[in-house]
Amino acid sequence: MQVRIGVQFVPKELVVETGDSADDVQRALADALAEERGVLVLRDQRGGRVVIPADRVGYLEIAEEERQAVGFGSQYA
Repeated sequence: MQVRIGVQFVPKELVVETGDSADDVQRALADALAEERGVLVLRDQRGGRVVIPADRVGYLEIAEEERQAVGFGSQYA
């Protein structure tokens, strides 16, 4: 799944490919925001980590993978 993170005072968003579910990512942000000086930590698919101070997260966009149709049928019949 792809997660896009907007960080305050950073002009370019961060893009992380993670194996975590959307609920896990959302829960990680909520937990980090609940703590004083909380830190959002996401693991990417290659085993790396992205660490961001939670109070600097401007937005979090979670894009779950779309399931593609298999077969030769037309969707516009």
